[in-house]
Amino acid sequence: MKITDQEIKVDGIDKILLNGLIKNARVSIVELSKKAGISGAAVHQRLKKLENSSLISGSQININPKTLGYTTLAFIGVYLDKAVSNPEAVAQLRKIPEVTECHYTTGNWSVFIKILCKDNEHLMLLLNTKIQTIPGVSRTETFISLDQQINRQIAL
Repeated sequence: MKITDQEIKVDGIDKILLNGLIKNARVSIVELSKKAGISGAAVHQRLKKLENSSLISGSQININPKTLGYTTLAFIGVYLDKAVSNPEAVAQLRKIPEVTECHYTTGNWSVFIKILCKDNEHLMLLLNTKIQTIPGVSRTETFISLDQQINRQIAL
């Protein structure tokens, strides 16, 4: 790994390690060392450097929301009456557990959110009672996802 002008350049061994972790964040150091052809201690040192550089920011378990009954995924463009409403609106959105992502955007919307709901009725309830009642929200535009066709990390 080499850091130049705030950009991190990963080498071939780093790519092997990172791709192994992307496929399975719980892969063992021993397995990674075999794939990369280096010692377990060297793998550990490289992973530590990648963490310290902020290229790696931990690991996570992905929960399948459908198994918990969350079958509706929607994206909502939120229009705010004024840009200064953003911090408070985001603070209120943060309190809604079904909001899984929130992005400050350019274009038509002030904020673009991703939301998981049990069904369309649950979505309508959240829109009417939680999201559209936030001070500063003037209106929303909702898109329901029919199917997620691509889900991946950035390529190395």
